[in-house]
Formats: sequence, C-alpha cells, structure tokens
Amino acid sequence: MGQSSRVHGEGTEPGAVPGVPGPGGPSEPGGADGREGQEGRRPGRGRRTLRWSATTLSVLILGTAGAGYLYYEHLNGNIHKGARSSGDSKARKAAPNAAGQTPLNILLIGSDSRNSDENVELGGARKDRGTPPRGDVQMLIHLAADRKSASVVSIPRDTRVDIPRCTDPETGRTYPPVNTIINASLARGGAGCTLATWQNLTGVYIDHWMTIDFAGVVKMADAIGGVEVCVEQNVWDRPLPGVPGGSGLKMRAGHHKVQGVQALQWLRTRHAWGSDPLRARAQHMYMNSMIRTLKAQNVFTDTGRLTDLAEAATRSLHVSEEIGTVKKLYDLGTQLKTVPTDRITMTTLPTVADPEDPNHLIAAGADADRVWDMLRDDVPFDGKGGKPGAGKPSEAAGKASGDPAAADGAIGVLVRNATRSSTLGPVGGRAAALARHLVDEGFTKAAADTSPATSEERTVVRYPSAELAGDAQRVAKSLGIPAGSVKRSADVSGVTVVVGADWRTGTAYPKQPSPKAGDLPGDADALNGSDAGKCMDVYAPYRW
Repeated sequence: MGQSSRVHGEGTEPGAVPGVPGPGGPSEPGGADGREGQEGRRPGRGRRTLRWSATTLSVLILGTAGAGYLYYEHLNGNIHKGARSSGDSKARKAAPNAAGQTPLNILLIGSDSRNSDENVELGGARKDRGTPPRGDVQMLIHLAADRKSASVVSIPRDTRVDIPRCTDPETGRTYPPVNTIINASLARGGAGCTLATWQNLTGVYIDHWMTIDFAGVVKMADAIGGVEVCVEQNVWDRPLPGVPGGSGLKMRAGHHKVQGVQALQWLRTRHAWGSDPLRARAQHMYMNSMIRTLKAQNVFTDTGRLTDLAEAATRSLHVSEEIGTVKKLYDLGTQLKTVPTDRITMTTLPTVADPEDPNHLIAAGADADRVWDMLRDDVPFDGKGGKPGAGKPSEAAGKASGDPAAADGAIGVLVRNATRSSTLGPVGGRAAALARHLVDEGFTKAAADTSPATSEERTVVRYPSAELAGDAQRVAKSLGIPAGSVKRSADVSGVTVVVGADWRTGTAYPKQPSPKAGDLPGDADALNGSDAGKCMDVYAPYRW
C-alpha cells in the first residue's frame, strides 16, 4: 500500500476567519518554488486540504451550470479563462471507438491562491500574497467514450513527478523541466503546466482544466445546503502535545450532515485520518455524497438553488479557454449528468514512499501503470460494461493507409529514446539499438536521434504529412507496433519512431496485455459513487 507516514506538525494560521480553522501556513522550504519541505517541518500543511472542496465544486458546476441560462451574460463575465496547455507535451486524443465516440478528460485543480483580500483572510499566510499559487488538489475525471461511466483519479500533492518545460501565458516566463512534487506545477506556468505534467505522466490527452480558489469553496459549501459524511469513532482533529494545529473537526461516531464551517473542517482534516492518501479517501466520500445529494434534490429545476450555485461557482471558477462560457460548461454538465452514481469510481493513484525523501511519494510502478493503462484504453474502473474492445480504437483507426509505402531502403526513419517513465530512468542507447536493427532489416536510412532521452508512456510512430502515412505504417509493421499507434503529428519532420517506456528491451515491440474492466490494483482505494455506507476510521490519538 502506498501511503505516507502518520502526520505531524499541522498548524493554524494567524489571521484566519474566527471559527474557521485557517488553511494557511508557513511557506514550505525547498522544491521548485522554495515551498517544498519535510513533513515534520510543515506547521501549515493542513490549510491546503481546503482545496479539495475546489475539486468537488468544479464537478458540481459541471452538473448544474444550466442556471447560467437565466442570466447568461452576467455569469459569462464571472468566468476567468486561460490557455489549455502551457507545457511541452506530446499526448494525443484517443481514436474514436467503433461508434465514433471519444472519451472526455477534465483535470480539476484546487489552488491555494492568496491574490485577493478574501482569499488571504480565508487562507491566512498574508506573506504569501502575490506569490504563485500551488495546485495541492489535483484530480482527473475520465468520462467514458460511451458516456456510461466515469473514472476519477487523484494524485497526492507530494507525489514527485517530471514537470516539463512550461511558459507562463500571463508573464511570458519560461520554466525549465524539473523533477519535484506535483503541486509545484501550478506555479510554473499555471494550470496549463499542470495539465501538461499530467499528460506526460499518464499518456492521456486531457481536454480541459478547471480550477477554483478559497473564496469559491466557502460560497459553495454554504450553497450546497449540507452533505452527509460518516466516522467510525468520535473524532476531534485538535492540537496534541508535539503536534500543533488541526482542522477543529469534532463529531460523534456515525452519520452527520455537514455544511459551512464544518464542511470545510471535514475537507481539511488530515491528522485525524492519518495521511494524505487517507485524506483523499475522506474527500472522495464527501464528493460522492454531494453528487448523490444533488441528484436526490430538486436542484436542476429549482431556479433559486441553481442561481445561487452558478453565481458562487462562476465567481471563483477559472477554466481553460475552450470551455470559457456558461453554454459550454452546461454542455459538459449534460454529459456528466448521464452517468449514474453507481458507475462513478473514485480512486487515488497507487504510490509508495519516495526513496529520496520519505515525506514524499512516487507512483507505485506496475500498479500505477495499470491505472493509466485503463484510462488510456477507456476501460471502466467499476467492472461493469467493458465489452472486449469497447475501449479500443475503431477498425478504421488501425487500417492501412491508402498511401503506398516507398521501398524500405528509401524511407527516412528517425528513432527517438523516450523510455524514461515516472518511476524508471531512461534506457541508455535504446534509440541507437533500434536504429541499427532497422538498418539490418533494410531500412538503410534509419538513424538515432541523439538528443537527450524524453518520457512517453507508450511507443508511437509519428509522421508529419499524408504522403508519409504509408511509410510510417510500413516501419511500424516491421517492428510489430500496432497500426493504431501510428499518428500524424506536426511535431516531427519525418517518420519518427518514439520508443516509449513500454518498450525497454528487445527489437520486437512486446505485445501489450489488455486491462479488463474493474481490474484496479487494491491500493487504488476505489470508492463507488453509490456507496453511502462507508465511514472514515479515526486515527487513535484523535478519538475522544
């Protein structure tokens, strides 16, 4: 199981709203932006759980943004927009299935921005005002191509990953690639950099991002009108000797409806659950309960409720520019509303302790890869549906091109090493070895790209224009690479074999096992959206 150790040192910020445990805290030393630090030295770490509600609220607005039609232009004016991607990423949209459908992927980000009086008051840490925000809650919602299921993956904020080269679209500043914890990505080029980071990590093309801040969290917590949560034992998340801080959450064992301050306390609680992955579980419970609550109520026909929710959300919502109107958000919502709660599966990326820093995490090898494989192949997390081939590209996507291939010896081929993964370093000499193999096979113009190794989860063959499609497919066939992995791309100038992390040895592309519906690793901590019987276990020191 990939969980971090029991937590210590979470504190309450000066300047917090009375009665609301301040989610702020001292800046964290180290890391890309100077705010990464050891767990035992993080007295303000608990403040950032608040961003979880940003994630839930983003989902909420997707389901209820029809209220925007009541005063369309007003709400449109509330919405802030930004570039979809601001980082180096080569992920491509999935090919349509046999019915011509494609999945929809939305990245939800909770920001700890303190760039307004309201957010400073809620988040404390006045000294952080004006500093780039961090993305401490990050979650990918994958809506299946057939729109019958939704799979959700959270990544703990202290998971170390490769963040690509990013350029901030507002300042024009360019940040070099770095290997550090994922929450730093938001400060290195905005949400578009976080999106590019996720695409490189997962190999999944992400259609949109959405972020929300403290102020929106507070407004929406009240607008929802209460969400039911449950604890196994009496809980009191309070300061203890040697462990300052805590959210202040105090309730007796059993089911309770929380809203306002108490909802924020639930979402911020970390000490009483024991770790970041366990806090993610509590957040998933809250999110599923909220979705069930909204479906059970008359929200979608209650004009007053819809207006309140839409007003609160759009005032703090920041979205990628291609969905920057209420109409487009509403269209997304209509797709998400079709998924029944029992086909929604919340998970957390399997992780293990980072060998470079025990207070951080890294993706858990094969278990993490299986989660990403299921997303890339559009395989349901819940074990329902998932007919053979349902998540695979249509036959048309894998058919040979009508463009005839040139003679093998006349085809120029560049081989690029992209074998580095989120957990393994690159395989040295990989491009050269496969280029030599191609030459031996008659592709005498094959050559290795001598640039530094990059990272792609899956091997692909790319070509720049239609007249090279046949050549690319001929090269792929000679190496055993599936036709569905041959992609047209403006990022290459000729036929290019990009050797991914899935092909680290040998000269014949290994046959890839197809994941099955519901085949999640046990440490993904899956939670079904219809399961109302789950309760959080309280870490013993915080029971009363």
